[in-house]
Amino acid sequence: MKCRPRRTIPATLTALVLLAACVLTAVVAIQLITGQGALVSYHSVADALHSTRWSDTTTLIAGGAFALLGLLLLLAALLPGKPTVLPLTGDLDAGITRRSLLHALQNTASSVDGVSRARLKLGRRRIVARIRTDRTNTAGLADAVSAALDRCLDQLTPLVRPAVKIRLRATRNAP
Repeated sequence: MKCRPRRTIPATLTALVLLAACVLTAVVAIQLITGQGALVSYHSVADALHSTRWSDTTTLIAGGAFALLGLLLLLAALLPGKPTVLPLTGDLDAGITRRSLLHALQNTASSVDGVSRARLKLGRRRIVARIRTDRTNTAGLADAVSAALDRCLDQLTPLVRPAVKIRLRATRNAP
């Protein structure tokens, strides 16, 4: 189970552009049917397009821009994003959301004795824990946090186990 994020932003932008083009076409068609003056004149658009050459600078720039936009939309559709649900080991098709995993690990790191604040960042293959402590002697604290996070990961059993990196910062220095 690797539920990938939906590509909502590119899909929404594409849908809005197509909707605007369809609405404009429908408005012009209705205006022509009812005999009103068209919002966009067909003859002016046709004359402008007939007078434009393929070698013109504006045509080349517009073509390049549309090709780049198409390539970006294609890459957004094909390249995988970060999975929203991470698979867990076991017989069942089980998973945990990235947010739930992050909260569980953050609560575990915060519960270690001597940790005043824990901020975790969950990447694709590793977890970076930024730990703050009020202790002046930080010996062994990074190992204790790492061990606690390892125990939590052992209980959750993600299919791909991320590496844990601890960054420890003491708010007070030793005298």
